[in-house]
Amino acid sequence: MPDLRKAARGRDCQVRLVGVCNYNPETVVLAHYRLAGVSGMGIKPPDLIGAWACSACHTFVDSHKDIETQLAFAHGCFRTQAALLKEDLL
Repeated sequence: MPDLRKAARGRDCQVRLVGVCNYNPETVVLAHYRLAGVSGMGIKPPDLIGAWACSACHTFVDSHKDIETQLAFAHGCFRTQAALLKEDLL
């Protein structure tokens, strides 16, 4: 499998939080979705469970755990996976 963290560079943000997203591909990284049973204190989830997120969206999802924010983040993960599949990277 390719390095999914490196594959995030220069991409469009897939989290796209309205009023938060900076839409700047230069700030996009792979943001890992935290999930009970998969990640925990000092344990990052696998790179496959991540979304291409701009710096603003990444900061926001890391500090806001409400259901709407986490759902938008999950959708970003799905959009990221779909893009990787389309490019035959998964």
